[in-house]
Amino acid sequence: EVQTYRQALQETFHPENEEVSLVYQCRNVNTPTVTRIISGPSPPNPHIVTEQNGTLKYIVDITRNQNHGLFLDMANGREFVLNDAQEKNVLNLFAYTCGFSVAALIGGARQVVNMDMSHGALKVGQRNHDCNGIGRTHDSRGKARFLAHDIFKSWGKLKKLGPYDLIIMDPPSYQTGSFVAKKDYIKLIRRIPSLITPNGKAMLCLNAPELNSKFLIDLVEDTIPDELEFVRQIKNPASFADLDSERSLKVLLFQKSHNQPNIINE
Repeated sequence: EVQTYRQALQETFHPENEEVSLVYQCRNVNTPTVTRIISGPSPPNPHIVTEQNGTLKYIVDITRNQNHGLFLDMANGREFVLNDAQEKNVLNLFAYTCGFSVAALIGGARQVVNMDMSHGALKVGQRNHDCNGIGRTHDSRGKARFLAHDIFKSWGKLKKLGPYDLIIMDPPSYQTGSFVAKKDYIKLIRRIPSLITPNGKAMLCLNAPELNSKFLIDLVEDTIPDELEFVRQIKNPASFADLDSERSLKVLLFQKSHNQPNIINE
């Protein structure tokens, strides 16, 4: 059966007879993650994944026993940022390896502020910028900042670098001692009015199967009423179609409402 899948992939994606590798990963809450090559040669490391017909390049490590460096189901979110970021100041929270930052700067953003607690992830993010020819200081494609800080203790610093035309929040759904979406997302939403420009947008992401998109829409409406208007949900790529779309990744786009002036939360 494995060889049948491999042959189908070979014919679909590599008709030039370049050999395809299949890597199996099993994750379980109570046991260590297992990753192993089940067919084909060992993938190159680092391996470069491209999106938007080669416009965006990302470094991934396919054989790691955890996240590989890029979430493929977020491809449409990165496409939105690529097309929306022209001349914008962008805040990328829970930046991980800075995929959104690469998309924003290639799309013409003035600045992207990337914040994540993981030094290692941000170092990969810096390599992703280098891979795309994006400088880490001012150049023709804007400026990227990489801040390895606890977001919940860094609001003052973030406000000084703002306000932001586009705010991206892509937290983990559950990370012990760090973030639990059901109880902690509200803490992020409360800060949006003090960070966003009068015409700004917020892209809020949620990948908790037990929480649907209504949870996030209602949380915004209840927490900062009249501050943000829900615009639309960005669909996941067709290859990530789920029997229940509400149990998969949710990417929701909001726009600053003009019913109320900005509120500065001290």
